[in-house]
Amino acid sequence: MNWMEKELELLSDASLERSLHASSSVSGSPGYTVRGEQVLLNLSSNDYLGLSQHAAIMEVMREALLTEAAGSGASRLVTGNRLPYVRLEESLADWQNCEAALVFANGYMANSGVISALIGRGDVVFSDQLNHASIVDGIVLSRAEHARYRHNDMEHLRTLLIKYRDKRRKLIVTDAVFSMDGDQARLHELISLKREYGAMLMVDEAHSGGIYGGRGEGLCHELGLQNDVDIHMGTFSKSFGVYGAYICGSRTLIRWLVNKARPLIYSTALPPSIVAGISKALALVQEENWRRERLYAASRLFRSSLCDAGFNIGASDSPIVPLIVGDNDAALRFSGALEEEGVLAVAIRPPTVPDGTARIRFSLSAVHTDKELTNAVARIHNIGLRLGVLSP
Repeated sequence: MNWMEKELELLSDASLERSLHASSSVSGSPGYTVRGEQVLLNLSSNDYLGLSQHAAIMEVMREALLTEAAGSGASRLVTGNRLPYVRLEESLADWQNCEAALVFANGYMANSGVISALIGRGDVVFSDQLNHASIVDGIVLSRAEHARYRHNDMEHLRTLLIKYRDKRRKLIVTDAVFSMDGDQARLHELISLKREYGAMLMVDEAHSGGIYGGRGEGLCHELGLQNDVDIHMGTFSKSFGVYGAYICGSRTLIRWLVNKARPLIYSTALPPSIVAGISKALALVQEENWRRERLYAASRLFRSSLCDAGFNIGASDSPIVPLIVGDNDAALRFSGALEEEGVLAVAIRPPTVPDGTARIRFSLSAVHTDKELTNAVARIHNIGLRLGVLSP
């Protein structure tokens, strides 16, 4: 197995080797984390609404742990489909205004399981070039043709739809908000194209669920397009502050997935305590609209401040703010310098992002105050000047 050492050396030389760093939460301060003995302002978490430490969620989970046991004991098709699952899926269907819902263990399992259940050999999937890795892997597992279109390039997608118009089944799949750039999919145009060419449309709301929509339903609802999307996917590990994922759609879709989605069929069900916590988080997401309003305000402040300082942060308006550095080593040094200054903001490098676009990916939360963000921007600005990312 000596080949591993050689390959790892190549990754290290290219500033692409990854490693694990132990962190712990700060009780009562969800906007902070601890690494070693240092308390850091956490600008890397996907806890967009600040629910990960919500007392009501933790109490519901504690109660379920005592009444429903530590684990589910089996897959959902055996004995793992406990009553909390049934209640949650009924609430999810009502929230999304869909006929039915299905909960998965996590977003990776949901995307890989749903895509490989819907299409196979002889079919084709049209996937945005910047879609999440779980979507890409689901397409690979499906053995269908993979037609990747340039990011948000609808003319390129149209060309591919024409090229593959005779395929048996056609699926268009996209992130609603792209995880590394924070920009939005062109959902209006995608819906027009899926109708014109007879394709199914699947939208991944992982980074938009809880944030957009009157009750946090996601970007599709924000734009009034929910009834035109065939498969709604979302996660509970970001805005909801818990863990897991969901699919919403027609009763026929959910029946099909129960019979064909291998990650659902062959995995032990989520512990009942987690499912109970998700249900409470779902209620809070709908009720506490002030969290979304605070997140929008924090995003505007942080984004405009970095833009005014001269950084390249793209053109999105979401809580995901990419500070494009370019060079892999420079991104690592930038992240390290931020940590020394008390800010946790992780460097994102290829293959997660395209070559030459290494970045610091900031993720904001409703719990971040204006003062914390303003102070962070001052430190980011100074480091940018010191490392030559910004010109004096």
